Amino acid sequence: MALPPSARGTVPFGPHRTWYRVTGDRTVDRPTVVLVHGGPGSTHDYLLGLAALAEHGWPVVHYDQIGNGGSTHLPQAGADFWTVDLFLEELDNLVHALGVADDFVLLGQSWGGMLSSAYAARRPKGLRGLVVADSPASYPAWKEELTALRAQLPPGVNETLLAHEAAGTTDSPAYLEAMNVFYDRHVCRLPDKPTELTASLMEIANDPTVYFTMNGPSEFHVVGTLRDWSVIDLLPRIEVPTLLVSGRHDEVTVGAVQPYFDLIPDVRWEIFEESSHGPHLEEPELFMKVLVEYLRSLD
Repeated sequence: MALPPSARGTVPFGPHRTWYRVTGDRTVDRPTVVLVHGGPGSTHDYLLGLAALAEHGWPVVHYDQIGNGGSTHLPQAGADFWTVDLFLEELDNLVHALGVADDFVLLGQSWGGMLSSAYAARRPKGLRGLVVADSPASYPAWKEELTALRAQLPPGVNETLLAHEAAGTTDSPAYLEAMNVFYDRHVCRLPDKPTELTASLMEIANDPTVYFTMNGPSEFHVVGTLRDWSVIDLLPRIEVPTLLVSGRHDEVTVGAVQPYFDLIPDVRWEIFEESSHGPHLEEPELFMKVLVEYLRSLD
């Protein structure tokens, strides 16, 4: 059960609204941790457990990126609307609207880690630290890693996936069944899926506009507008101390994470041996320990 919020609401973002949730006391002399969820097109729900950082003395901000959850939905918007720059501007608008832009840490998970890295490369003055969790540095390079993971699935599974992808029938029950074989290995290895993860997956299903447009029909079939996006060239510009997090069984493989470690000047990397794409859900106590130690190092 997540800690109750101390504040929540929406802030204007142009003609739209961004939903947010604050946990903890923002008057403390510590940076606010802003959590940037994955997708794109997911919601904050699967990161709710990290509200517990407030018990350790760091206020926490969750938010839903535009297009999903409690923020403005735009199901009729075309692909030219859903851009990386849109989400960078939304993040910048949020930290300023909430009054945390002069002292904050970004924690981005999956796509959120790439987005946070691109934002950190702008060198905002109030950014104190960056956590990049389960994030590829390059979609083209990651797709090569995903091809290798798919080839290791049980006999017949990848063949089913490929057949439906070629036929454009990725909404079929057979595709979804085969997709879950990959998800159980590389997205969340827990036999009983956490309710907060299920909530985020349901939100994507309720309005898949952003996810289908920018990513594609599944985690491993990236055919959307992000398919050629990379933050590799931006990484040397990141000046703040950075923590990398990934799971040993992660869909975002060691090879997909490596550029962050190679190119960010001040960086450390923690690999969680019993986790896949969500160490904060799969090894929550160890994840919190590592995260708190990193945040204390910023003091």
